[in-house]
Amino acid sequence: MPLDLSPVETRILGCLFEKERTTPENYPLSLVSLIAACNQTTNRDPIVGYDERTIEGGLDDLRAKKLAMLIHTAGARVPKYRHSLLDVYNLNTREAALLCVLMLRGPQTPGELRSRTERLCGPMTLQEVEVCLEDLARGDDPLVRVVPARPGQKEKRYLQLLSAERDLDLSAAIPAPIPESIPEKSRLDVIESELSALRSELQALRNELEEFKKLF
Repeated sequence: MPLDLSPVETRILGCLFEKERTTPENYPLSLVSLIAACNQTTNRDPIVGYDERTIEGGLDDLRAKKLAMLIHTAGARVPKYRHSLLDVYNLNTREAALLCVLMLRGPQTPGELRSRTERLCGPMTLQEVEVCLEDLARGDDPLVRVVPARPGQKEKRYLQLLSAERDLDLSAAIPAPIPESIPEKSRLDVIESELSALRSELQALRNELEEFKKLF
């Protein structure tokens, strides 16, 4: 049965799977790396600026739901985190990739999902994407569902059902108001947060390297 995840939990879970597939050499993720992944400005909708306490709270909730695990690696100075998305929901890699992109970027068309999941699970045909989505939407506890097309478009979109977003009434394709652009200061704050997180991660890696050198 789908667990009702918060937006923070949804973002964390999507990031853990994404980074496992795109940067396996850095996976499992440290807290600093996970904060940077959640707050990055590419491949994310919406863009957020979660702080350390928020991410830690989301991780605690995911661990309670058996969707995330704390890993202590021998020789590492900082604990790291990994997901158990595939095991909990009995997914294959393609299904998990589709769910991941929906968690990170909101409702999307099969065509959009086809192009955006290639880096996570390899290429798929449009028909293969649609078959996977139909499998995810099937049964008493579906993980995705179809939502109305965007105004002026014909292609249907899919929404993930792991988070509270599934309670949104999307039965009518009513044009949403155009959101105000993100203030320049907010953009700078997000970028500065990412840079700070990356600097901290780099320093942590340097410290780990120094500790490793001391072993020889």
